[in-house]
Amino acid sequence: MSIRVVIADDQPLVRSGLRVIMADHPDLDVVGEAASGAEAVRLARELAPDVVVMDLRMPGMDGIEATRLIATGCATTRVLVLTTFDEDEHVYGALRAGAGGFVVKDMAVDDILAAVRVVAAGDALIAPGVARRLIAEFVNRPAPAAERSPRPVAGITEREREVLTLVGRGLSNSEIAGELFISTATAKSHVARLFTKLGARDRVQLVIAAYEMGLVTAPR
Repeated sequence: MSIRVVIADDQPLVRSGLRVIMADHPDLDVVGEAASGAEAVRLARELAPDVVVMDLRMPGMDGIEATRLIATGCATTRVLVLTTFDEDEHVYGALRAGAGGFVVKDMAVDDILAAVRVVAAGDALIAPGVARRLIAEFVNRPAPAAERSPRPVAGITEREREVLTLVGRGLSNSEIAGELFISTATAKSHVARLFTKLGARDRVQLVIAAYEMGLVTAPR
């Protein structure tokens, strides 16, 4: 089955370029285009795509608010942010809003398409070279008072804490299994329980939780 994609960017050239590129890949189906955050939310609700490729800087409703509304109101749709990271500090807000992945516009096309597939599969992805810097900046920026809430820690077993630490270091389930001498299926089960116990939507939010709990030290 193909991955149904909505492209949200206020630049027509970016939208048409991505559409043309994805048209060459039978597993990717662009079902809609949006020039604003509000239009992206409307299309997500009407079309229920698998992934919305979201620019953050758009007129009217920006990509952060659109991401928040999609993450909370469209259960089967995930958001992949396509950003110019070095210029766009709003990316931290998008993390809090529930984005499932981040890629940079100057990445190789194949890497961007791979990110769409990863996010559609329910995993999280942050562009190489951006991940640790992004998370480190994120955890050092306090949320507005209205957004602050203590991260629940009760009920997490020692093994789950070990798994969360390794998730925070960026390890995959198979890599976690190797570190802890357990099966990949067992590692996956631990990660799934962490999603439930921490109220996390995806792996990005587990990484954030690991930093906020002090399990992983932000790079300096």
